Amino acid sequence: MRYLALIACAALACSAGTAPSPPSPVAPDSAGLPPATADVPRPVRYLAPAFAMDSLTALDRFLDARVAEGAFPGGVLVLGTSGGVIHTATYGTYGLEDRRPVTDSTIYDLASLTKVVGLTTVAYLLIDEGRLHLDDRVHSYLPDFTGAQKELVTVRQLLTHSSGLPAWIPLYQETNNREDALNRVRRVPLEHPPGSTYVYSDIGAITMTMIIERITGVPFDQYLRRRVLQPLGMRNTGFLPDSGTFDRIAPTERDPWRGRIVLGEVHDENASHLGGVSGHAGLFSTGPDLARFAVWLLRAHHGTLPDDAEPRLPPDLVRELTSVQPGPDGSTRAIGWDTPTPGGGLSSGTRLSPSSFGHTGFTGTSIWIDPQRDVFIILLTNRVHPTRENRALLPIRGQVADLVVGAVR
Repeated sequence: MRYLALIACAALACSAGTAPSPPSPVAPDSAGLPPATADVPRPVRYLAPAFAMDSLTALDRFLDARVAEGAFPGGVLVLGTSGGVIHTATYGTYGLEDRRPVTDSTIYDLASLTKVVGLTTVAYLLIDEGRLHLDDRVHSYLPDFTGAQKELVTVRQLLTHSSGLPAWIPLYQETNNREDALNRVRRVPLEHPPGSTYVYSDIGAITMTMIIERITGVPFDQYLRRRVLQPLGMRNTGFLPDSGTFDRIAPTERDPWRGRIVLGEVHDENASHLGGVSGHAGLFSTGPDLARFAVWLLRAHHGTLPDDAEPRLPPDLVRELTSVQPGPDGSTRAIGWDTPTPGGGLSSGTRLSPSSFGHTGFTGTSIWIDPQRDVFIILLTNRVHPTRENRALLPIRGQVADLVVGAVR
């Protein structure tokens, strides 16, 4: 395990009630965040929880032990607040055949974190601008979204996984190209009446991507880059990584469909079939880039974004959309995001605040944001390397969340 950044005042001086001397200020960029090239650590502001040093050390030892047991080849953990990064550490290596140690610049396939970092964020911006309405029927945006009862499906149901659409279909096996696949998605029959059942659905996310492209008139990856990634300085985040970055990308699965270890292209077969760009999967990123996103979203939730911040969302809207939505019994879904499972969940653990929201990715990624405690937890791994059958990471995410909350003083 390698420590990469640590604000000791958060664990020591702040917990003793002594205000630390901040480092020299760095001029903020248009999002109100320090430039992407600025060195960390950064000053802790706003709610500024303190972390116990011994607890963070125990957390890192815990993850080192899980790597040694084979739960995942390597990973990056980033903890922070609305003031910035508190703690960054790396574990293990890139993969079984690439024994280089992971660094904070290692790039990971985010898998379904694409749904929240990309798709959900753009949806929030369009909702705020009055261009997307949660209770509109999907067919008002996509007239060829047809089939029995599909005229009843709403945007809200797509974003809370209660539309009645199937969880998944093998588009990469059953269709010939992107256009054929999207036509199939628009015509796929419902498996449940709209609003009656929670089924986590990639098909719903692909449908939502088509709605966003219909509204904006711009390919999804281009719109996301212009509205979110560039303003936030997320320079190592995007679809379709350039071959010049391949030496920084952690490999994923030895994929029987492609007949090789997947490196530098999206692991998700349907996203690959769609050309590598979709709202359900396809983004690649680093721990520090996702930290910039989490800092921005916490500040938006708190209402502490600078007046000239871009992107900008009103706090009331963020709080409403990241809260549990009306839906089928037992659903914990917010708009796009998930929320903690009562009694504890595999990824949320048992100690996050009720106002928390987060998400996971199939490749071994996760992000949880706790506005009440002003804390975010980012864990990036490639647990599917070399096989998706390795499920040892699944309970570890919740254990990490509990250890982080236990470290807050």
